[in-house]
Amino acid sequence: MKILIVEDEIKTGEYLRQGLREAGFNADLVHNGVDGLRMVQEEDYDLVILDVMLPRMDGWQVLTNMRRRGLEMPVLFLTAKDQVQDRIKGLELGADDYLVKPFSFAELLARARTILRRGRSGAEVTILQVADLELDLLRRRVSRSGKRIDLTPKEFGLLELLMRRQGEVLPRSLIASQVWDMNFDSDSNVVEVAMRRLRAKIDDAYDTKLIQTVRGMGYVLEAPQESV
Repeated sequence: MKILIVEDEIKTGEYLRQGLREAGFNADLVHNGVDGLRMVQEEDYDLVILDVMLPRMDGWQVLTNMRRRGLEMPVLFLTAKDQVQDRIKGLELGADDYLVKPFSFAELLARARTILRRGRSGAEVTILQVADLELDLLRRRVSRSGKRIDLTPKEFGLLELLMRRQGEVLPRSLIASQVWDMNFDSDSNVVEVAMRRLRAKIDDAYDTKLIQTVRGMGYVLEAPQESV
């Protein structure tokens, strides 16, 4: 699959291109919006990773011009602006997802793969829900049975991963790489500690427990099976 990276920070762009190539993608890199718009018109990319703050033409303008020209290839925005209105603006212009700098490469790779699996016709989901638990990706809010739950950024990322892959048993090594961007250390208890704190906020006050430990395998978040 072909991915275009439009990023004006040289080191960041090269890092992303190298990482994506090592992950098996055919990745191209340009450093300004004008070249980015030219490339998407000349090549059929499966995904565009687009920085917002670009020279000559910013990311908003690139995306607007792409959609006006009927170019429906998915776009993952990279932005240093961690403001709700900026994220909403990107999605309203036709972006498929966004990632706020600084970010881990593991998270970018996971989001890119999710977009590619969804394809060009899929709509971006901004609300994740499992049973009575709801996670709002745009407003960075979590609630259960309508009650707001305050999470740290890492707890939010951990819950988002579990909810995006609900029903799937996730090993500690995968969780560590996706949420902390670290190689798994069998002597580290960082995942267990974080999971314990998340459970205290998500499950402890409720009769129905959504996060389960699968002994010897990992963790899974899923809605309880209803009795027939």
